[in-house]
Amino acid sequence: MKRATGRNDDGSTLILTIFYGALSLLLILIVAAATSLYLERKQLVSVADAAALVGAEAFSLSDVRADDGAPALTLDPADVDRAVTAFLDDPAFADQDDLTLVRATSRDGVSATVTVSSQWQPPVLTLFVPEGIRVEVTSVARSVFE
Repeated sequence: MKRATGRNDDGSTLILTIFYGALSLLLILIVAAATSLYLERKQLVSVADAAALVGAEAFSLSDVRADDGAPALTLDPADVDRAVTAFLDDPAFADQDDLTLVRATSRDGVSATVTVSSQWQPPVLTLFVPEGIRVEVTSVARSVFE
């Protein structure tokens, strides 16, 4: 004769399955958002680096002088700004959502400093990820004569 244990375990794993499924989905969405933010920042760093290189070469050969036999130059902040603005107005950057030139200047006269920003939007909106973040990066480049 079998005894009744009084415990019925039917369906107890369904709640755990639903919980782990929801947790897995949440984790996938957060990782996708973090990856998207990382890629947006990397792309913005590449744009800032390229713009800083353009700004560092915003001089003419007549601006180069010889100091103790070595070539030297002084960058004009207005020339740097003009060159970087023209570079970022290129149609190649038309697909960049909300790309903004914050600052393009030469603080020390030998290097170009460029700051650009963009608005990041997550691929999927959830309660745990913000609707968007302003991403700003700064890059510095210098022309070197050898």
